[in-house]
Amino acid sequence: MAAKPPAKKKGRRRRKMRLTLKQKKMDVTADSYKDSLGWSTDVGRTLGDAPKEAEPEFITVQCEMCGIMMKARKPRKTRYTITCDYESCGHTMDFS
Repeated sequence: MAAKPPAKKKGRRRRKMRLTLKQKKMDVTADSYKDSLGWSTDVGRTLGDAPKEAEPEFITVQCEMCGIMMKARKPRKTRYTITCDYESCGHTMDFS
């Protein structure tokens, strides 16, 4: 007697699904999406811009002895001294 063929399983057959979301070929010319939601991106500082350094502020001071007008940088501290630039004067003024 010949052997019987194996019995087939009853039930549904499982389908194989592709789970890839990546496209094989991406067309760069057709991909023209631009973010246009939210606040306007045309105004203001972009992330690539470096912050601008502030130039030092100047104050004008008149010498008490000779009366010459001098231009000096604005001091950072509340107490400071300024020496007159005129050659023959050389007076030092204290501010507090």
